[in-house]
Amino acid sequence: MQEKVSDPLVGTLVDNRYRVQSRLARGGMSTVYLATDQRLERDVALKVLHPHLVNDGNFLDRLGREAKAAAKLSHPHVVGVLDQGSDGPTAYLVMEYIKGHTLRDVIKEKGALSPRLALALIDPVVEGLGAAHTAGLIHRDIKPENVLIADDGRIKVGDFGLARAVTTSTSTGALIGTVAYLSPELVLGRTADARSDIYSVGIMLYEMITGKQPFDGEVPIQVAYQHVNSSVEAPSADVPGLATEVDELVQWCTARDPEQRPVDGNALLSELRHIRTNLTDAELDLQPPAAIAAVAHSPAGLRTPSHPPATAPAGLRPPAHQDQTEILSAGQHPTEIISRQSNPTTVLSASPRGPGQFGALAAPAEPEAAFGDDEDEDPDTAAPLSKRAQRKHDRDTAKAQSKAASTPVRSLREGNPRRRGLLWIIILVIAALLATGAGWFFGMGPGSPGTIPRVTNKTVAEAQQLLGTAGFQSTTKDVFDDDIRAGLVVGTEPEAGREIRKFQPVSLFVSKGPQLFPLPAMSGKSLDEAKNELNGAEMALGTVTETFSETEPAGTVLAQDPAAGTPARRGTPVSLTVSKGPEPIQVPDVRGQEQGAAVKALEAAGLKAVISPETVNDKKVPKGAVVAQDPSSGTLTRGESVTLTVSKGPKLVAVPSYIGKQANDARKALEKLGFEVRVNNILGGFFGTVRDQDPVNTQVPEGSVVTLTVV
Repeated sequence: MQEKVSDPLVGTLVDNRYRVQSRLARGGMSTVYLATDQRLERDVALKVLHPHLVNDGNFLDRLGREAKAAAKLSHPHVVGVLDQGSDGPTAYLVMEYIKGHTLRDVIKEKGALSPRLALALIDPVVEGLGAAHTAGLIHRDIKPENVLIADDGRIKVGDFGLARAVTTSTSTGALIGTVAYLSPELVLGRTADARSDIYSVGIMLYEMITGKQPFDGEVPIQVAYQHVNSSVEAPSADVPGLATEVDELVQWCTARDPEQRPVDGNALLSELRHIRTNLTDAELDLQPPAAIAAVAHSPAGLRTPSHPPATAPAGLRPPAHQDQTEILSAGQHPTEIISRQSNPTTVLSASPRGPGQFGALAAPAEPEAAFGDDEDEDPDTAAPLSKRAQRKHDRDTAKAQSKAASTPVRSLREGNPRRRGLLWIIILVIAALLATGAGWFFGMGPGSPGTIPRVTNKTVAEAQQLLGTAGFQSTTKDVFDDDIRAGLVVGTEPEAGREIRKFQPVSLFVSKGPQLFPLPAMSGKSLDEAKNELNGAEMALGTVTETFSETEPAGTVLAQDPAAGTPARRGTPVSLTVSKGPEPIQVPDVRGQEQGAAVKALEAAGLKAVISPETVNDKKVPKGAVVAQDPSSGTLTRGESVTLTVSKGPKLVAVPSYIGKQANDARKALEKLGFEVRVNNILGGFFGTVRDQDPVNTQVPEGSVVTLTVV
């Protein structure tokens, strides 16, 4: 049963543009709504951030920069960011609206997946990440909830740019991310890069193949500890018979040392597709024990969804047949906030990293722990794919070297006290020099902290000079930007105002100006088709002007401004001229006019005169004049016809003689024949007898006057 959700935003208009239709989902950072873009007339996913995230005055600036960076990424496997802004206390992101479900729903419904299905589902995710990494974007919060699967089979990664914006808006003692998929360097408060996303992908792939996550615990900090201190075991431990290449792929991605992982999504994609191509059908279609057990316990032998998922992250809508508002949970794996300053267990100790750094996690007590015989705990299993024999040889060599280094080569005796004193002096001097060097390095040298200056709208030379004065080295990256003029600096990574060590690299984003796209051609299309074209090209609908057209039917686009093919930035308004159809013409009334004059009058009005072959008698309309027309009134369009009927004049009727007849009888008979009768009485017409008649015994036009002389 669905439960109605009451939400104050539903039914409102956000930023005078986005009409909120319904709430789709609520998570740890935001609430997602189905909304309609009133300007472009399309449905969008409106992600409204929770109020506690916008308390920082600089947050909206950071969110805007991250949203712009994400919006510049156009890829079929990445959810598009369409807009960002704020409306009073409401900070929002507008994203592409996708109908479907998430990878989390697939895992919950099917449990462990076959290698074929798991690799097929992860392939577009890695491809989208590769495109983002090439563009300089890092996701930082890869998890099944952020992998969207449309009803037509398209797979997209959502929430690019949001994780970083939210992380930088929180206090220095908090870390944003879903702990189950968090890379060790993020747990330790170190800088994230493309390899951090690769680690999360490896955890997801492990979960898809085995049906469970590699690490669990009663509290998030226990899971975080395992990410830092434990290696992900081979999936084949839970899925016997799994191909060695799949084991190595998972452990390559989930190596604790980022240097031992693929450098980015593109490197991982190449190896992933190589494995998919070279595995046999039997290896690809291997059914994990968890999946076999699930099928065995299913009444029909197959698990199929009985209802759509109750959760839908950003950019995702429920199936169309559900029209009731649902109460939606945030899922079983919401984004969690892990305190970096808490000390819940003895495995955490104080760290000299300074404010905002996560406490150092205790290292293994025994030197040989890193080189044990347990292959699942061997960190070398996360190295790039190689032969097992070579990895075993490397582990044995490392173990032998570790034991040799820990074995004394001679016994130390008490010796001469002076010698011992000199030795201590030397040790203290060396320690003092090291401390002095470290103090200089971290206090005044390249390791000292510095604040990145604001260089937005500066030239590259000016920005590099400001960064150099502050002690930073910088590299440049060209990016498109709709607001900053080409050649000027858009911003930096890390962003201005952030304090980092001076030896850390700083990237300068230099504007290439707005990214321009050719406008589509819309002439000859219907207005609805033109609107769809504009929506697809992410352009805005400008002024719509209607005009009469004798050649194009009503509703057809006649012209556009700017013209088709003109380079324009996203959101450019395009004005359309639309046909109202042929101009209506008032039909003139030409009845009673001579035929030639009537034809000229109709042609002058733009109509065509058609003369009826049949003529009619009419006692009032003279011969050759128009006695009738069809239509006689109303409107026609140019070139349409009006049929004219021409008069033959009044018909001739014979006038009989009524001389000697009684006047009254003569009158009645003549009027019945259609004549007008006039009576001229002589001597008062005493006898009532017709003495004379004019005309008489001849044919005259119908309606003529007949005069009777009566005595």
